[in-house]
Amino acid sequence: MPGEGGGAGEVRVVVYQAALDEGQLAAVRSAYHEVSERLAKVPGMLGNELLRSPLDPTALAVMSRWESLEAFRAWEAGAEHREDTAPLRPYRDTRTAVPFAVYEVDAAY
Repeated sequence: MPGEGGGAGEVRVVVYQAALDEGQLAAVRSAYHEVSERLAKVPGMLGNELLRSPLDPTALAVMSRWESLEAFRAWEAGAEHREDTAPLRPYRDTRTAVPFAVYEVDAAY
């Protein structure tokens, strides 16, 4: 069936961020670029995006794409995980019950 195989096995990780004013937004953007440069070298990382809600401009998210759950978990369990993401940690959105979500791609086109 079309679309059932494309992307299957890949994982998306969404980390919720917040920027309550223009200064924080600039800081989040700067931290995002710094973290992205570090993560570009991580095995299994396919890329990431900084997203901003048009309904709530203070709500942001970093969505990363991984080749597999195993690749994400290997990086997450490693010592580099905390160091790699440290610049963004002060901007985690504390308005959410859980600061991140992990999704496996079930189907894609």
